[in-house]
Amino acid sequence: MYMHINFWGNEFKINVIVGCIGAFLIAVVSSMMGFGGGPFMVPLMAVVLGLPMYVVVGSSLLAIFFNTMMSSARHYGFGNFDLDLFLVMFPAALLAGWVAPKIAKRVSPLVVKRVAVVGLTLLGLSLLGVF
Repeated sequence: MYMHINFWGNEFKINVIVGCIGAFLIAVVSSMMGFGGGPFMVPLMAVVLGLPMYVVVGSSLLAIFFNTMMSSARHYGFGNFDLDLFLVMFPAALLAGWVAPKIAKRVSPLVVKRVAVVGLTLLGLSLLGVF
């Protein structure tokens, strides 16, 4: 089952079954292991589903936005909420979600993928405690 998406004048065909199964497996594993699934969703969308990086970047930032909103609400409920940090990060996330796809569309997809690889490598090294 395929879904056709029009985005900025470009049409993409996505296999919904593969996307849903992949996202479900990533969600299960990441929740069992205690880490976010974002670093795995990017390759799923870019490599497996074949979406261009400018769509993947914007989609990832949108997911991060909703995750951050829910986490912020929970931390607020627990009394562990830094309002100053939230007031800085909230508009920055909105702006990044709007600007990042525009930047990603203007540069080479190879450059965007390389930046993603560097970022994911640094994230992995940080999670391993290397720095």
